[in-house]
Amino acid sequence: MTQINAARGTTRNRNWVVWGERYGLVLAWVAVIIVFSLLRPTTFFSWANFSTIFGSQAVLVVMTLGLIVPLTAGDYDLSIAGNLTLSAMVIAVLNVYFDWPIVAAVLAAVATGLVIGAVNAFLVLYFRINSLIVTLGMGTFLHGITLWISNSNTISGIDFAITNAVIVTRLFGIPMAFYYALIVAAIIWYIFTFTAAGQRLLFVGRGREVARLSGIRVDQVRAVTFLVSGALGGLAGVLFVGSLGAADPNSGLTYLLPAFAAAFLGATSITPGRFNPIGSVIAVYFLVTGITGLSILGISTFVQDLFYGGALVIAVCLSQLVRGRQERLS
Repeated sequence: MTQINAARGTTRNRNWVVWGERYGLVLAWVAVIIVFSLLRPTTFFSWANFSTIFGSQAVLVVMTLGLIVPLTAGDYDLSIAGNLTLSAMVIAVLNVYFDWPIVAAVLAAVATGLVIGAVNAFLVLYFRINSLIVTLGMGTFLHGITLWISNSNTISGIDFAITNAVIVTRLFGIPMAFYYALIVAAIIWYIFTFTAAGQRLLFVGRGREVARLSGIRVDQVRAVTFLVSGALGGLAGVLFVGSLGAADPNSGLTYLLPAFAAAFLGATSITPGRFNPIGSVIAVYFLVTGITGLSILGISTFVQDLFYGGALVIAVCLSQLVRGRQERLS
């Protein structure tokens, strides 16, 4: 009887640990909201502030979602920030300088992202080069192209229709960009959770040789992840242009570190030990809520670098700890 009670106690403790891992980030986000709401009830705890937080970070959400797809397969895409800025600049150049209709320019931007993803996949898989090296170089190369075609200048005067569709039109007071990002997250969540493609992707990420011996076309799966990441980088560029109403050749690069921080932090939540879209979305808004609250308190802007850099290091450590525990339990 004593042994049975001890076993039940161990099981209860394990269940609490699992529950804490799964929803700890959500609780931390709620705690951050409560703390800053108490400190600044009139400025922080207002619907206008939350609608700004939700709507303004759609670019970061889509970019983070673009990162977790190759990360799940064990690859990196450091070029996604360069992809974002180049895709945004493609819209500006085609629409402003060449008078392309905005819809055609948007399609060209997403196609640009797909081409970048295809080139990444070719270089990584054909030449068997580490994805970290390839995409790091590709990101710098794309930034050079962006500076070249824009003459290192911000291009404004883009058709207002894209701004109207992304940030001006609102539902429940929140810009449509937020809902576009949620739709992308829902699609990825469905594919990861309920489709054979999602399961193959997970197997590849856990062990490529085992997946290959199981009959999975590993290279094909990895190639698709680069294509998806490229397309989402292009889409993030579209939202970036819609949010600003212009294309900036440099500021899109600042999204890379926050996106990685959110991707790894999200892997510690909802489905601990796995990169997952819901956890990533929560991680983005947890980080942004914290920075917004600190900004409202009047703390200097350097806190943003401290917050994102520290979050990335802590998130990677937590992700490794959670993954190790999950593997021991399985």
